[in-house]
Amino acid sequence: MTEIRNPLVDPAPKEIPLPRAPLARVIAQVRFPVVASVARQDFIGPFQEAIRAEYPVLRPEKGRAILAGLGGVITSEERTVWRFTEVEEGWRASLAPDFVAIETTKYTSRNDLLSRLDRLLQATQAHIGPKVIDRLGLRYIDRLDASALAEIPRLVRPEIVGVIGLNWGSGAEHSICESAFDLPDGSGRLQSKWGVLPSDKTIDPSAIEPLGERTWILDLDLFSERRRPFEAAPAAAQARTFAERIYTMFRWAVTPEFIRRYGGTPE
Repeated sequence: MTEIRNPLVDPAPKEIPLPRAPLARVIAQVRFPVVASVARQDFIGPFQEAIRAEYPVLRPEKGRAILAGLGGVITSEERTVWRFTEVEEGWRASLAPDFVAIETTKYTSRNDLLSRLDRLLQATQAHIGPKVIDRLGLRYIDRLDASALAEIPRLVRPEIVGVIGLNWGSGAEHSICESAFDLPDGSGRLQSKWGVLPSDKTIDPSAIEPLGERTWILDLDLFSERRRPFEAAPAAAQARTFAERIYTMFRWAVTPEFIRRYGGTPE
């Protein structure tokens, strides 16, 4: 396979399709200052029409937003998040007063994800009209089931095998490593987590549901909090750059055996 020495700067390798990819979820999110009118159904109607061909099912979801008040006091307020899904529910777009997001549990390719994100951002710019992007993030979460745990030392690099690579560590109930890297070009920060999750536990219930068995995760989250105008095309372009950087990190982390196990052909 292509040798990657430094995944933070090396060029992204060619994408290798994995027919049985263990991706639990992929999420792209753009946050912006609150647009209060998003709470109103009549306001978001034109936005719905713009995306309804792709996401015909709309289900509003009530939740609570946590806010930091003066003096550090934490308050919360109820808000509506509009959830737009495919009929089969493999893809979901979300709109809230302060963010728009797209996520999937049926990822097929980078181009598919980024084309969908571009269309969603275009609709947001045209019909919601936020003026500023506060945060842009992209997150890929791989989860290997219990059948793969004994093979982890062969599936990923020694640097991230961790304690489960030891004879006495193979039965570890919980072992998570977390690292954060600022990209040398200043474009974003990569937060990475990997390791074993216990049965019926999760590190983030909004992204990965608990399972009734031990699993191993590789969670790569790349984001930028640089404020900039809300412009769909530049935001989609940055998301593509982020996707390539995440893939470079993924390919650095896994071995040819990982690629073969999940249906790919190593270069």
